[in-house]
This record gives sequence, C-alpha cells and structure tokens, in this order.
Amino acid sequence: MHISDRRIARILRLGRTIVASRAVRVAALVAAAGLALWNVDRVPHPTLLPAVIGLIPFAVGKYVLCPLRWHAVSTSGQTRRWHLRAYAESEILGLISPWHAGADLWRVHRLETTGARRSAAVAGVALDRFVGAVGLIVAVAVCGVALPWSVLVVALGLAAVVLAVALVVRRRRPDLAGRWPWPSPRVFAVGVVLSIGYQATILGLLIGAIHAVGDSVSAFQLVAVFGASQIAGVLPGVHGASPREGALVAGLASIGVSWTDAFGAVALTALLYWVPAVLFGGSCFFLRWRGWFTEPAASSP
Repeated sequence: MHISDRRIARILRLGRTIVASRAVRVAALVAAAGLALWNVDRVPHPTLLPAVIGLIPFAVGKYVLCPLRWHAVSTSGQTRRWHLRAYAESEILGLISPWHAGADLWRVHRLETTGARRSAAVAGVALDRFVGAVGLIVAVAVCGVALPWSVLVVALGLAAVVLAVALVVRRRRPDLAGRWPWPSPRVFAVGVVLSIGYQATILGLLIGAIHAVGDSVSAFQLVAVFGASQIAGVLPGVHGASPREGALVAGLASIGVSWTDAFGAVALTALLYWVPAVLFGGSCFFLRWRGWFTEPAASSP
C-alpha cells in the first residue's frame, strides 16, 4: 500500500508541475483555438440565434452552478468568487485533456497555492466529482421513463459500483476515509440538485444546436438520447472526439436526425463549449497574471 501511495504522490507531483507551467497554459489556449477551428469546419453553416439561446443557460450552468457545487461541498475556506475563478481557469485545461483530468489537476494546484494540504485538496476535488456523478445518475434515472431498459440498467449499475467503492474504502481504509471532508446530508443534497441543474443546461445547449443546424426532434426522444450519451461520457476521451460525442451522434441519427445534421449539431455543441471557456477562463488567467485578484497567501508546509 505504501508503494501505491508513493506512486500516487509522484503522479500528483508530475500533474502539478505540468499544470503550473505557464508554457502549458499558453499551449492550452493555442490548442483551444486549433480545436475550435477544426470543429468549425464540421458545422454546416448554422443559424446563430438558436445556438446563442442554448449557450446562455449552459454558461450559467457550467460557470456558476458547477463552481457553487464545488464551494458547497468544499472545506477549503475560500470564497465563492475564488471557486468561480479557479473553476473557470480549470476548464480550459480540462477541455484539452482526456477525461477532463487537467481541470481536476488545476483545481488541486490552486487549492495547494492557498496553503491546503495535498491530501485535502485531492479529497475536496474528488468529492465534488463524486457529487457530480451522483447528480448525473439521478438525472438519468429521472429520465428513465424515456430510456431503454438496457441503458437504465447501466445507469443503475454505475450507481451501485460508486456506492460499493465508497463502502469498501470506508470499511477497509478508515484512515483514508477519515481524511475525506464528508458533507452533511443537506449539503450533499444541494450539490446533487446543482448537478442536475447543470445537466439540464447541457440538454438546453443541445436543443439549441439541433435547431441551429436546421433540424428538430421530439423532446421526449431527445431526453433518452441525452441520457444514454451522458453514460457513455464516463469513458475517457478528449472533448469533441470522445465516446460521449460518438454516442450522441448515433443517438440523434437513431431518432430521425440526418447524419449530416447529427454530426453538425454535436460539432457545434463541442465548439460552443469553448466560447465561455475562453471568455471566462482566459479572462481569469489574464487578470490574475496582471495582479487584479488578491490571492490568499500559502501557509508554510
């Protein structure tokens, strides 16, 4: 177990070194522009208005609801504004890394710069991820009336696995479980509700993208497709070319959307993700670099 702990520590140190590099952050912005241009070529001349209407609630969900969920379950002592800024910065790194891992590494790094212990920082980010996963599973279960039984069984199976892992860790490694900042039932419920709200805004963005490429689908059928694609999102992949996007394209085609429009809508959705990421995350990076934000001083180790 000590060997495993040392390996985990080395991985975290490597990740921290990478995300703390200014060259990496500049490369992330360049890669963001490149991926956005690649996605533009795949979008069949969309109508702007439906896309903008879908993007506005998504931006609120991603850059307000998600950071508020992180703040709700966090024991870092930082303000809501700090969590909003750190989360916005993390999204740029997350969008260009498999499984969004760069975002989590950046959030751990930002917590460490405030003086938080590494174990506490990792636990806090992992807890936010866990609450988000629970919210996703609940949202899929709520949509269960529209989902095929096979997809619903997968969702329930994932929920069972998550619960089993938590129980095993708590039973076999009480020392490790004791370091986790377990939230109260009320705080946990608030986090799950915020996560469900965020999932609803992704669905709104997808609806706007479908209308933007000149197609439309039944809302009832779209809910089923959306739920199935979100489950596929647990598999690793880079934003814009992940199993989630592939499942979404196939799902849209299965409910009557032409393959061209399905590819176009999903590509447009992937492209629209970058607009608030660069606007909010890039602005936070720049303003903090220019000294506009007063950061809390890190305590000595």
